[in-house]
Amino acid sequence: MQDTAKYLIHADITAAGVVERSDVVGAVFGQTEGLLGDELDLRDLQDSKKVGRIDVEIRSEGGQSFGEITVASGLDRVETAILAAALETIEQVGPCRAEIEVAEIEDVRSAKRREVVERATELLNDFEEKSIQTADIVETVRQQVRVADVTDYEGLPAGPRVADSDAIVVVEGRSDVMQLLKYGIKNAVAVEGTDVPDAIADLTAGRTVTSFLDGDRGGDLILKELAQVGDVDYVAVTPTGKSVEDLSRSEVMSALRDKVPYETVASAKSLDSIREEMSQTGESTTADGGAVTAAISDDTADNQPAPDAQTGSAQTETADGATNGANSPNAAAVTDAATESDDGPTIPSLSDHIEAVIRNHSETARLVDEDATLLAEGVADDVVSLLESTEDVPNTVVIDADCSQKLLDVAAQRGVDVVVAAGHGEYVKQPTAVQVRIEG
Repeated sequence: MQDTAKYLIHADITAAGVVERSDVVGAVFGQTEGLLGDELDLRDLQDSKKVGRIDVEIRSEGGQSFGEITVASGLDRVETAILAAALETIEQVGPCRAEIEVAEIEDVRSAKRREVVERATELLNDFEEKSIQTADIVETVRQQVRVADVTDYEGLPAGPRVADSDAIVVVEGRSDVMQLLKYGIKNAVAVEGTDVPDAIADLTAGRTVTSFLDGDRGGDLILKELAQVGDVDYVAVTPTGKSVEDLSRSEVMSALRDKVPYETVASAKSLDSIREEMSQTGESTTADGGAVTAAISDDTADNQPAPDAQTGSAQTETADGATNGANSPNAAAVTDAATESDDGPTIPSLSDHIEAVIRNHSETARLVDEDATLLAEGVADDVVSLLESTEDVPNTVVIDADCSQKLLDVAAQRGVDVVVAAGHGEYVKQPTAVQVRIEG
């Protein structure tokens, strides 16, 4: 029957005692008899070959029985779903109480369709190989070499140079790897989904890593998680709403040439603000070919060494035509004006809250909005209840205490972007939507 079945019902069974296969089969027939009417009577359906035999695999451990039930069905989808739901009404197997839960209804024809597609692809490839025209030889060779260059790195699509290159490009999917191969970039590897694999996290250690993800929310979330579990040095910014696989050669090369240091992205509100700055104010290129946005955050500036001649030049360019460096009497004012722009990645007055709360060891917490306006203030120990009770959604939480898992969870629920704390606490999983900064 399974050879001609359209669907397979897979169910898990748990019994509070030791039962055997015959007990399970008897319970299925006995407790579903008359439940669904004559048209869906299980014995009649088996006699008419519309339902196959009931396969049961049962095992006993520690005085309990566990197993799987498989039923082949030739009924339509609705009738198969009804029959599957009827299995879950069984409450007793033999002398023992039992519970049955349907794990899935498998469409057998879907597997056959996949086999058809795979076989059709093989047949079409054979046909095309035998019918190559002279004018298509060059392009055909290029295509085959490009596809052949796609290798696997720990089960993930990758270019042939990923394993031995000291610099890699992290993209989202196999099509992105192929697109970069088309343009001669052979050190790209795909994460294949929003959950960054451990293999990618390990691969980023000790290498120069450039993230080149799609210009949508999914790409932004992958970047945040990649930065948490691995190391990211640069971010190649994709235009908003575009995928890497859709970019032309010039767009790909431009994005990689103008890559942005990750520190700049981490201190920005979002990648969209970076894209907006790059389109409005342009970029200043670093010595290694990466691009940094014109406006630099206070935090980035605080963590950098004293500016050398090159840094001074870049700062001079951001001062709207000012050619004097730190010696100019207006240099400080120009720098403040640049950082206070609405398009800047951070807001300078946030440092005032950090100074007052953390560096003065106030043992308090403050909730501020994106304009650094104070929304609420309270004792650091009560920050969770303070955050839950605040009517307006804060952009940043500043707390003179260690960051905790509870605080991160509530911050993610409320839509908080940044938590600035005095130290790292004990938390297992940092939400991807919440950035943690330690200022202690």
